[in-house]
Amino acid sequence: MTDETLRSIEMSRLAKGRYVATNARGGQLVLGQGDESFSPVELLLVAIAGCSAIDVDYIVSKRAEPTRFDLRMSGDKIRDDQGNRMTNLTLTFDIAFPDDEGGQAAYDVLPRAVQQSHDRLCTVSRTVEVGAPITTRIEGREA
Repeated sequence: MTDETLRSIEMSRLAKGRYVATNARGGQLVLGQGDESFSPVELLLVAIAGCSAIDVDYIVSKRAEPTRFDLRMSGDKIRDDQGNRMTNLTLTFDIAFPDDEGGQAAYDVLPRAVQQSHDRLCTVSRTVEVGAPITTRIEGREA
């Protein structure tokens, strides 16, 4: 790994079932159990939607500023012989542009932008679809 390719977070326990994740830039996000926290599965959905939203936004906004840019990411959490996992993952874009030449140009490029994000640009959804092994380690005295 190099500094150019490495992405990481640090996570610490706040209380039973509640954690704070901190990125290299100092941003923090509380996750786990609780009314206002995101669950890890919800964060997976956020990551997929957010990654594609950014890709598509940068492409279409060159043509026109959206008047609406909403996304919905959903899936079914199941348990089967492969363990707990998500299926039927669906990302829905609900985007509108002004009724002018720039808006029409943005509508024209929108399907391609969504497809490009899905097929090659979005690191998160590409990793989920292609798959990547996860190595686990234990550090510290208990190891």
